[in-house]
Amino acid sequence: TFDEVDHTYTQEEARREAGRCLGCPTHWCAKGCPAGVPVTEFIAKVREEDYEGAYRLIRTASTLPEMCSRVCPQEKQCQSNCTRGIRSQAVGIGRLERFVVERHYQSGAGEVQATPTGRRVAVVGSGPAGLSAAQRLADLGHSVTVYESSDRPGGLLEYGIPNMKLEKGVVARKVEAMKAQGVEFRAGVRVGVQMPA
Repeated sequence: TFDEVDHTYTQEEARREAGRCLGCPTHWCAKGCPAGVPVTEFIAKVREEDYEGAYRLIRTASTLPEMCSRVCPQEKQCQSNCTRGIRSQAVGIGRLERFVVERHYQSGAGEVQATPTGRRVAVVGSGPAGLSAAQRLADLGHSVTVYESSDRPGGLLEYGIPNMKLEKGVVARKVEAMKAQGVEFRAGVRVGVQMPA
C-alpha cells in the first residue's frame, strides 16, 4: 500500500523511549533542531505523562509539529546529536514528537485562543511557509485569511509529499484545527489575477 510507513508509538513504547533520554544539560539534541524545539524538556513531560504539557512546549518552537514529526530528517538533525547515539541507538525524538501530537488531537484540547488584536492579515499560499506564518499570526491574535490558488490548502505538503511519508488526512486535520482557531482559507484564488468579492 501507499500508507504511512512509520507508526506512532503506543503509550507504553513512548514511556519506554522517553525513559532512555539522559536529559543532558548541554541539550545537544535541541541545538540540532532547526526549529529550536526544547527536546529534553518535552521528553521529560512525556515521562511524566503530561502529554498536553509536552505539546505546548513543542508548539513554543514549532508551528507545524504534525508535519515536522513526520517529514523532518531527525536522524541528521536532533537525533544525530543525541548522546545515547554514541554507544547505542539515539532516542526516537521524532517519533516521540509524533506521539505527543497524536495524543493532543485525541484529547480534543485544541489550540489556545489568543486575545483578538483587531488586526487583519492576508497570507498568500498555504504551503509549509504559508501555514506556518498563518499559525504564528493566529497565535498572536490576528485575524488571518489564507489565499491558495489550488483547490485545497497544503501546497507541497498536500501535492509534493507521498502518503507513505505524510498522509493527506494529517494536512487536512491541521487546516481544520487552524479554522477552529479562526483562520479563514480561500482556495482556488489566484492573487493578483482574481480576487474574491
